[in-house]
Amino acid sequence: MAPRRFHEQFDQIQRALPGVPLAMGPDDSAEFIYEKGVVLARDGEEAQVVEDTVRAHFTATEGLTADDVRRAGPRTNRSGITRIRVGDPGRGDRTADHAVAGAVRALREAEGRTGRRLVSRNHVVSISVNACPGDEPVPAPAAGLPNPAPADGAHDPDSAVGVLVVDTGLMHDYRSYPPLAHTDGDLQVRERDEEGVLQQYVGHGTFIASLVAAVAPNTDVTVRNTLDDCGAVLEDEFGEKLFDAVEQGGWPDILSLSAGTSNGRPDGLLGLDAFLRALRAQRTLLVAAAGNNASATPFWPAAYGSLPEYADAVLSVGALRADGEFGACFSNHGPWVRVYAPGERLTGALTGFATPVPYVYQHSTYDSCRYGFGYACTCRSPRHTGVLSDGSGKPDQVMFEGFASWSGTSFATPLVAGLVAAHMTANKETDPRAAARQLLENNAEFAEVRGAHVPALRPAGWRPAPVGPS
Repeated sequence: MAPRRFHEQFDQIQRALPGVPLAMGPDDSAEFIYEKGVVLARDGEEAQVVEDTVRAHFTATEGLTADDVRRAGPRTNRSGITRIRVGDPGRGDRTADHAVAGAVRALREAEGRTGRRLVSRNHVVSISVNACPGDEPVPAPAAGLPNPAPADGAHDPDSAVGVLVVDTGLMHDYRSYPPLAHTDGDLQVRERDEEGVLQQYVGHGTFIASLVAAVAPNTDVTVRNTLDDCGAVLEDEFGEKLFDAVEQGGWPDILSLSAGTSNGRPDGLLGLDAFLRALRAQRTLLVAAAGNNASATPFWPAAYGSLPEYADAVLSVGALRADGEFGACFSNHGPWVRVYAPGERLTGALTGFATPVPYVYQHSTYDSCRYGFGYACTCRSPRHTGVLSDGSGKPDQVMFEGFASWSGTSFATPLVAGLVAAHMTANKETDPRAAARQLLENNAEFAEVRGAHVPALRPAGWRPAPVGPS
């Protein structure tokens, strides 16, 4: 992701987590966002080793203060992670946290001896790691058709596939959209601001549920508002929240997750270790978004699917552009991405159809799309200057009456989750992991992504759109 766009994303997430001082990393680069002044370690003996090693290193290193090193939370919890304070979170700016960087360096030798990671930054896990296009979501005609169109098929409560969507919550009137008749879960905590305007990323979970239901009508979809705060959560909290989500209704057949983070490492997120180990022991298939940073760097938890011990349990999904060819300009890519699906200009239910709601464009992105596809990234802070702009200098306000068009690996992911569910129904397959294997093994479709020949899944009801130079 370009530095300018990353700074805008940083501001957005910092507003969502106002009480948490954040920095960009690693060190002075802009690859991910993490909490200042805190590192994570596994509970028990390892946490004590980390605390003692960091304190000794800080004592011997000029510019670092050993007095700041202490536990910053419970010593045990379900996520198996202990927070250790290593510095003053109010010190320094957003570009780096030298205390956290020093703590990570202090454990290098010990990690070399043990052969595994002992300490980690506390990363921000988010759905908002998007780059292009920036003029979305945009309203789609309420009288129009969703894309993909709803598949034929009936809902059978005795055989319906359980799909859990971990995202933002449902809109209050979501049931006024008929395909969501078999969707349930948490409502969005707060849909609008003081002026009645739809808040950022509100409707994201509803949109995803509508895509699952379109591809796989024989599903019972549950949406949890785990990412209610603008789609962002700290890594150590996310492990706990994932356990909460699966415990409310039991482990589902499929868990659809459109959030994550890079961390500059090939071995996953320390804060999700316990949850991923618990997932591996279940039959649930985690279908996870590969991220929207146009990067080949592994994006977690999607990239767990490239690790042998999780290959059956996790399926990572990248996005194809609007014509279904090549990778969408924003999509992460690389050998760790297992499959690609359409993820650009999809149309689904952003809100219910009972009450139109206004939305103001206040986010911003690149001045123009870097890849020369058939749309421009028209959103500039503090207002649009593209097709939705009125030239008045005020933020653009549009009305959503149900449907929206939206792009991202966020939405390629539920298409794949739905296709796995539909395969289960069509083949009377009760094992979602076996269904995913069969779907990929029997699939004859491919696409080209950054010169690589990759598996692609395109729902029958999906309609491609032309893509050409700007």
